[in-house]
Amino acid sequence: MKSQTLYIDTLDETVLWRNLKEGDEKAFSFLFEKYYGHLVRYGNSFSPFPEKVQDCVQDVFTDVWVYRQSLNDSVVVKAYLLSSVRKRIARLQERDHIFRKTTSMDSIEFLFDFSVEHQLISDEATEEKVSHLNELLNNLPTRQKEALYLRYHQGLSVEQIADMLQVNYQSANNLLHRAVVNLRKEWKGDLSLLFLLSSSLF
Repeated sequence: MKSQTLYIDTLDETVLWRNLKEGDEKAFSFLFEKYYGHLVRYGNSFSPFPEKVQDCVQDVFTDVWVYRQSLNDSVVVKAYLLSSVRKRIARLQERDHIFRKTTSMDSIEFLFDFSVEHQLISDEATEEKVSHLNELLNNLPTRQKEALYLRYHQGLSVEQIADMLQVNYQSANNLLHRAVVNLRKEWKGDLSLLFLLSSSLF
């Protein structure tokens, strides 16, 4: 365990990805352990069937290992894995007719429930306000909500979000901007909470 921890601490993800491509099982195992939970939670935002989501995530990692030599050298690992899970779930839903057939994810509802209490609540007095903020976040249009999730919860750049959503940079930036504008329209409380959220997005 100590040697595994040392290995993890001394290599960045660019090196880990390169090592994985060269067949390093420790690099693969580390990336699996680091991102498996994130990917499952993201996948669950598109599907009410957690077992199928877990299968999709495992299939993504299987493909990463099997086809590792043909993978792009320069990737942002987190963004690549999230995008791969998104595409695989879309194909699964299309195949199983869970949703109407589509060549994109545009018609699929993003089911994730925002809950930002642990980041924004500083005392009990703000609990009701943050609860209202969560409600506003969860009532956003699905594409705005997903863009906000990818930026706020997953820390992706606007460029990475655009790539995942298969839109151009300006469209992704517009989704984020409209999400914040919509929140500001409905928000009746202290603007400092919205400012804190907005500053973390841009």
